[in-house]
Amino acid sequence: MTVQDSLADTDTFAAEWEEWHQRKDSALAHEHGFLAVTGLHWPTTDPQRFPGTPGTWSTGDDGVTVVLDAGEELVIDGTAVRGRHAFGVIPERGGVNAVWGDAVIEVAKRGGHDVIRPRHPEHPLRTEFAGTPAYAPDPRWAVTGTYTPFPELRPTTVGAAVEGLQHVYDAPGEIRFRIDGQELTLTTFNGHTPGSLLVLFTDATSGVTTYPANRALQIEAPGPDGTAVLDFNRATNLPCAYTDFATCPLPPAENRLPVAIEAGERIPYEREQIAQ
Repeated sequence: MTVQDSLADTDTFAAEWEEWHQRKDSALAHEHGFLAVTGLHWPTTDPQRFPGTPGTWSTGDDGVTVVLDAGEELVIDGTAVRGRHAFGVIPERGGVNAVWGDAVIEVAKRGGHDVIRPRHPEHPLRTEFAGTPAYAPDPRWAVTGTYTPFPELRPTTVGAAVEGLQHVYDAPGEIRFRIDGQELTLTTFNGHTPGSLLVLFTDATSGVTTYPANRALQIEAPGPDGTAVLDFNRATNLPCAYTDFATCPLPPAENRLPVAIEAGERIPYEREQIAQ
């Protein structure tokens, strides 16, 4: 390979990364994306009102119920509802979005608890979003590893960004790889698409240049021989890096890497301003 070919490959790598990063930030800043969330509310058996939402809310064995005031309505799956509406039992990590004017009221279950999260497009966190800072993309951080499935799915309990909350994920296997001659291992969870994987991790940059609690990395389905590519340039912040209204999972203890992964997304500007 000539020097020109190498430079062209590097330019292509950087351009593809930039396109990916812009898509990721655009989704985050969608009018009803996570930057639009204005509150994290926990309904109980006692009906109560929550800021940024219509009606009164409660939950119980039959799931979440809202009682709307006269003149109020929610639109759920294209159908307008008024008065009393029962959302039913929502599965773990599931959710329903109810449209209220230009806002969306998210009704979800996280860590075994029902949650209500209003999403308002005019929320300053969204309207003032300036993008996510990140390390410059570098092909050296696209590391090849080997995926080894566990004999059976391994239920793994992890903490959450919300104190006292826990998440349980089924871990299908682990990936071994090397950085600077050091052998490392990450426990994996299932990714967004069939066969793909997700790892949650921290490293020696966490709390220094990257968000302290966690970062996430999506990994394409490993090859037949277990070959998997961990492109740490695409390590992303989870929503809790931007807002306190998220219930993001924390990495399992074994995914706290002792090396500095100087790649991927850094501490959001919003958190840096809070720290100041």
